[in-house]
Amino acid sequence: MPPAVQAPALSFDARARRDGNCGPPAFNHQIPSDLARSAHLAVDKDLRASIAVTRFGLGARPGDIAAARADPEGYLAAQIRPQGADRPAGTTATSGERINEYVAYRKARAMEKRLGEGKTDDGKMANRALRREAAGDFLARVQLAARADAGFRERWTLFWANHFTVSAKKLATVTLVGPFEEEAIRPRVFGRFEDLLVASSSHPAMLTYLDQARSIGPGSLTARTKGGNGKHNGLNENLAREIMELHTVGVDAGYTQGDVTEFARAMTGWSFAGRTDPADSPRGFLFREETHEPGARMIMGRRYAEGGQDQARAVMKDLAASPRTAHHIAMKIARHFVADDPPPSLVARLEQAFSRTGGRLDTVAESLIASPEAWDPAARKFKTPYEFMISSWRATDVAPTDVQSITTVMTAMGQKPFSAPSPKGWPEEAQVWCAPDAVVKRMTWSEAFATQVTGDRDPVQLAQVALGARLTPLVARTIARAETRQEGLSILLMSPEFQRR
Repeated sequence: MPPAVQAPALSFDARARRDGNCGPPAFNHQIPSDLARSAHLAVDKDLRASIAVTRFGLGARPGDIAAARADPEGYLAAQIRPQGADRPAGTTATSGERINEYVAYRKARAMEKRLGEGKTDDGKMANRALRREAAGDFLARVQLAARADAGFRERWTLFWANHFTVSAKKLATVTLVGPFEEEAIRPRVFGRFEDLLVASSSHPAMLTYLDQARSIGPGSLTARTKGGNGKHNGLNENLAREIMELHTVGVDAGYTQGDVTEFARAMTGWSFAGRTDPADSPRGFLFREETHEPGARMIMGRRYAEGGQDQARAVMKDLAASPRTAHHIAMKIARHFVADDPPPSLVARLEQAFSRTGGRLDTVAESLIASPEAWDPAARKFKTPYEFMISSWRATDVAPTDVQSITTVMTAMGQKPFSAPSPKGWPEEAQVWCAPDAVVKRMTWSEAFATQVTGDRDPVQLAQVALGARLTPLVARTIARAETRQEGLSILLMSPEFQRR
């Protein structure tokens, strides 16, 4: 097959090296708001429909842009609902059931070690079974994204799942990432931020990922009784630090290491029933009074009286209501949906919506939709590998089924499923995803994908489905001149217009 991208004007590799980045020029932050509003009103409805589906959503399927054309803002607003996000089909296992499976695996491994058998075939099979379950969870999420009618609702959900990242880099969390999204994130994405914060912080997946379940107050009953439980004894600050730095007020909020330590002490006791508890114990959140550090806490200038499990809950309530949190969340939303360097006017508008409503996320989503800056015609966001593949499936109306292939490709592109590199989640910045080697890997996948799915379909028509009014004459001509239909589709997928949103 000839190279998938022949026209230099369409080569992201060449453009990235020329410009030093993958995006168009940054916003002119000095534009007066009245001019910005006028520009917003002047945008053609066809273009606004394309923006609604490709920027706010996960990409266009056949008919999506036409469905949004009459009222692009209304099309998005209709996807906001009190009951939260859609649920992936076929994912019925709860976190409790997954914990039981992991407990059984750990007990079997402990028995193997006592018998000096190393890892037996049974142990290896159990390990693989856990990973197959996680792969099934990811495939269900991918299939939902590829087929979702409400693309904005699903993108909004994925933003929050990344904000409250739990990574499957530990075997203990491998099978919990899917249930975490199902149980903690999806039901609350349009509710109160405080509720989402507490639900994510108290879920067994987060408690395991950031080692909170092992945290023991130095003055707790457990620590004072026979030295606690050996190697697990001690205060762990991971979750307290990430709640403050990543989930709420942000790293520049002026808190101190002492504040982090005091918050970690307040959080001692937050745990869940696991392998050291009776087999019939409910496997959800469990407050262990015996590991909680007694006493009042002073955090960011506020005093929190001793209150057991409610002490940390009170801290979270104040963190959620902080103006610093409103700004931090607004900045992250604007950066995800609009630009790596978002306009301050947009951030301020989202911040005000958050603060005015006590962190109502449905109102923040409505404010985003109503913001003129969010409808700027220039596509400033470079798709992550996940977004790129999802939008490719949507544009071609293909249902992904081979999770092993998906995992292999996404890992090669730098975004291994459910495996964010740190609690910060997956990066937003274009430079992370558009290095020349990464673009070549996208090109290779695009060629193979086009070979599989094009058939006798017209790639120019597929381009119209995928981009609508964002399809430029240059891209359309280049696709039409391709030597084969497959080459035409791969040119579409690698075009800057498709790679950006």
